[in-house]
Amino acid sequence: MINVVLFEPEIPQNTGNIARTCACTGARLHLVEPLGFRLTQKYLARAGMDYWDDVEVVRHACTRDFLAAHAADELWFYTGHASRLHTDVDLSDAGQEIYLVFGRESRGIDSDILHEHEGRCVRLPMVPGMRSLNLSNAVAIAVYDALRQQGFPGLA
Repeated sequence: MINVVLFEPEIPQNTGNIARTCACTGARLHLVEPLGFRLTQKYLARAGMDYWDDVEVVRHACTRDFLAAHAADELWFYTGHASRLHTDVDLSDAGQEIYLVFGRESRGIDSDILHEHEGRCVRLPMVPGMRSLNLSNAVAIAVYDALRQQGFPGLA
């Protein structure tokens, strides 16, 4: 199972797009608080999160709680500060829980967390000098690459 983890997402429309990607691929979505928006039905609908009922969502009180609860799991941290490309990682075991971790839109993942998990940091290639891809696009690329490696299990 693929798990998408968002550390403190700030933009509801990005989270809505990511929820849709999770719904369409069968990925589980982890939202790590604090969130930059409220999870009310009215707000979610306005943010394009009409796929909310089709996504398994797990909420976590804070980043440290999530990391403690998943210390033994296969976590991959997506950051522009890594040298290893996402394509250099073997995610082909479809029976294994895989966690694709992404940071805030404004600041990414905290540097101390990246340092602690340096061997698990990967990046998506892009033109030098660019700060980052849109978060929802980065998540979609990562999820579909993991699914491709696994032979797209359960997808038509």
